[in-house]
Amino acid sequence: MTADNDDGARNGGGGAKGRPSGEAEVSDSLRTFGAVLKVLREEANLTQEELAPRVRYSAHYIAKIEQGKRYPPKDLPARAEEPLGYVASRVLTAAYRSLTRRTGLASWFHQWAGVEEEALSLYAYECRAIPGLLQPEAYIRAIFERRLPPVTEEQLERETAARLDRQRIIEQKPNTAFSFVIEQAVLERNVGGDQVTLAVVDHLLAMGRRRNVEIQIMPLCQEDHCGVDGHLYLAETPDHRWVGYTEGQRSSNLLTAPKDVSVLLQRYCSLRSQAHDGRATVSLLEQMRGAYERH
Repeated sequence: MTADNDDGARNGGGGAKGRPSGEAEVSDSLRTFGAVLKVLREEANLTQEELAPRVRYSAHYIAKIEQGKRYPPKDLPARAEEPLGYVASRVLTAAYRSLTRRTGLASWFHQWAGVEEEALSLYAYECRAIPGLLQPEAYIRAIFERRLPPVTEEQLERETAARLDRQRIIEQKPNTAFSFVIEQAVLERNVGGDQVTLAVVDHLLAMGRRRNVEIQIMPLCQEDHCGVDGHLYLAETPDHRWVGYTEGQRSSNLLTAPKDVSVLLQRYCSLRSQAHDGRATVSLLEQMRGAYERH
């Protein structure tokens, strides 16, 4: 598992269709698309830093696409027409269509990973597990060790490292606002045992002290709870559009239709009002920390 192909439907955010054969196929096809983009960029005598603002993405994101580590945005070929030319745009369009036609592609998470990296604001409501961006290493390992079918030791190490690497965006993007609403039941589940849960609580307290991170816990009892339809993720793109993301068992869905995204935004706003505020969340986490320390 890579940071771009995170099996988050069971692990707390950022997942994709999880067939191993599909993962290998998408990896190869992404590298091919990236190589095509690199050749076309070099033919236009542009560096990644020069191309990036002209297609309205960051140089870091362009580099990831060329390395085959990020799923290219759907509008990249159209944006590339001005700096790379009409023919290059058509070549990229054909390459993108070939990419999305491949069977078994875990495409949605690759797209979401790119959205996540570029987001101006990112919101998450989780009722299944701690959000992937907030999971300490002990919790990541506890989840992966319990996955079915079982993973090999090599997979465990690779996937743990990948998720930790993905989390760096919180530190690397201090101007991005990250907001998380997490069900208290997720913490009470005690996945991995007391020491793992204690590590989670400590990590949430530490992350919540960052200026760009807001964490709220949804109490166990809340009569006005509006999250019964399940978890949701939302991101504001660099051009100030909002997109949504949801997951199920071995499946995921990127939502871009304004009507659908509006529904998620309305629900998230209500969830924030129904959850504990920042101070009450810190107080609850500190109480939980004390309880686990006494065990």
